[in-house]
Amino acid sequence: MLYAMMIHTDPSRIQALSAADLETAYAEYLELAHDPRCVSFAQLQPADTATCVKGDGDRTLITDGPFADTKEVLGGFCLIEAADLDEVLEMAARSPAVRWVGGTIEVRPVAQS
Repeated sequence: MLYAMMIHTDPSRIQALSAADLETAYAEYLELAHDPRCVSFAQLQPADTATCVKGDGDRTLITDGPFADTKEVLGGFCLIEAADLDEVLEMAARSPAVRWVGGTIEVRPVAQS
């Protein structure tokens, strides 16, 4: 089954890491990206580069910045092909986002059409 792991972190906690810790964390992300169960992996640009498009009746609103004002922002995502949810949760728990900066990984099954 295909699962999405959406990686939410507080950018200020990432910036507080030492250069050596940051390098180690990125190496761990590369390991995750090269795991054979990983179908796709991408880091996103910072939230302040986002543009939101919203429908409001017959109007379309375009705004700069993220949709919600929050400490944790969506920093990346990973699509994982796994036998079950437990397998993906184990991978998520080993993520640098969780281990290094106390981030959150939201895991959801991908809808199959």
